[in-house]
Amino acid sequence: MADAASKEKEEISIPQERKGGGEPQKPLLLIIVVVLNMLVMASVVGVVYTSYKAEKAKPKLQDVIQGEKESEAKSASGEAKDDVVGKLVPMETFLVNLAGTRGNKLVKINMELEVDNPKVEDEIDHRKPQIRDIIIILLSSKTYDQVTTREGKESLRDEVKDTVNSFLVKGKIKKVYFTDFIVN
Repeated sequence: MADAASKEKEEISIPQERKGGGEPQKPLLLIIVVVLNMLVMASVVGVVYTSYKAEKAKPKLQDVIQGEKESEAKSASGEAKDDVVGKLVPMETFLVNLAGTRGNKLVKINMELEVDNPKVEDEIDHRKPQIRDIIIILLSSKTYDQVTTREGKESLRDEVKDTVNSFLVKGKIKKVYFTDFIVN
């Protein structure tokens, strides 16, 4: 009976050793390694594909040469008129006190107005006092902080263009150029 009892313990202990042993962990470890390997391979494929698309998007030598030929053809045919500066009408110097400074800060501006046709140039010459008046009022409403930043100057340029264009009849101002801009 002692032999039978010891055999039963051995039979019972063998499955317990297998249960707690290394065999069930091997498939779990194998699954983890396979999943990690698949993730690494997917990321490598993603990087290679992204670099392939970036390389394909780069212009080739033939594309650059073709683009140069097209731009030369456009400039020869007169289609690139937006790049050419039109007729410029100079304005007299503006010297204005800035708002909120009690006369302590002055702005001195020289500007030229780019027009889209010669008729507008004549209209500007005839209406110069009105244009100067509206620009002086616009400038004197600006504060020191508004005219000292790049964004403020761009905004002022757009405001002058829009304000003057609002009462011109024979054409429009395409752009306003500041030739002098001094804040003291």
